[in-house]
Amino acid sequence: MSRACLVCAGVLCLAGAIGGAQAQYETRKLADTVYVFRYGGSQAMFVVTPEGVIATDPLNPAASKVYLQEIRKITKLPVRYVVYSHHHLDHIAGGAPFKAEGATFVAHRQAKAALVRLKSPDVVLPDLVVEDDGTVLTLGGTRLELRYVGRNHSDGTLVPYLPQERIIFAVDFLPIRELPFRNMPDSYVLEYMESIDRVLALEWDRMVAGHSRQGGIGSKDDVRALGTYLDDLLAVVRKAAAEGRCFDKAMAEIKMPKYASWGRQEFLPGNIERMCFLVNNGWQ
Repeated sequence: MSRACLVCAGVLCLAGAIGGAQAQYETRKLADTVYVFRYGGSQAMFVVTPEGVIATDPLNPAASKVYLQEIRKITKLPVRYVVYSHHHLDHIAGGAPFKAEGATFVAHRQAKAALVRLKSPDVVLPDLVVEDDGTVLTLGGTRLELRYVGRNHSDGTLVPYLPQERIIFAVDFLPIRELPFRNMPDSYVLEYMESIDRVLALEWDRMVAGHSRQGGIGSKDDVRALGTYLDDLLAVVRKAAAEGRCFDKAMAEIKMPKYASWGRQEFLPGNIERMCFLVNNGWQ
C-alpha cells in the first residue's frame, strides 16, 4: 500500500491510497491537538497532549493496528486513555494493541455491563466506568468531558466533548443528513429527542461523527435537522395510524420529500415501522 499526502478540507492529512479509489484510511488534523482517524466508513477522534494521547473508539482489530500506526506518525508519547463511545462491536472491538501499550479504557457503566454479557474475545473491558453524571479526563492541559446525554442509539453512549476546542465526538445516534439505521434497532426512540436537545445545549461548533458519510464532520444545524426529521416523521405516522394504515401501507406509501436529498433512503420504511410501533403502543 502506497502512502500519499493529500489536502482534506483545507488541512494536511495522511492517507493510505489504493489506486484511484477512496483511501482505505486517513488521518486528518481538525484542530491544534485534535485528529480524526477514518478507516473505511468509520471514524474515531484522538487528542495529542504533552503528556500523552487520549483516543476514542479503536474500531475493529484490522483498523486499530493502522490507527495506532497513524498516531505514532504524529507523536511517540503513549496512549494514556481509550474512550468507548458505546458498546457496539463495530466501533470498539480493536482495543488490544492499545491495551498492550498500557492504555486505560473508559466507558459508561451500561456499556461495560453490555460488554460483560457479550463476552467477546476481541473486546478489552473498560478499566474505568462513567456514571450518568459524566466525568472529566484531564491530560497535559487538555480537558475532555465525557457527557452522558441519556439513552438514544444505546443505553450507554458517551459524548466526548472538548469545550476549549468546541468539538464533540458523537457516534451513530447523530447521523449527518441521512436517515437513522433501518428500524432503529437497539435505540430508545422515546428518549432520542431528549438526547438531541442535551447535545445542542453544549457549546460546540464541530461534531466528529462515527461514520464518514456526508463528510464525517457535522454542525449544530445538522443535529437540529435530525430532530426536525424525527418530529416530521412522527407527525405523518400519527396521521397514518389514525387512518388505520400502520404498518404495511404506511411503510409502502409514506414519502418524505423534504428529506429526499439525505443519504440512506432505503431506511425510510424501517423508520416508519418503528414509529408505527410506538404510536400503536400509545406514544402521543
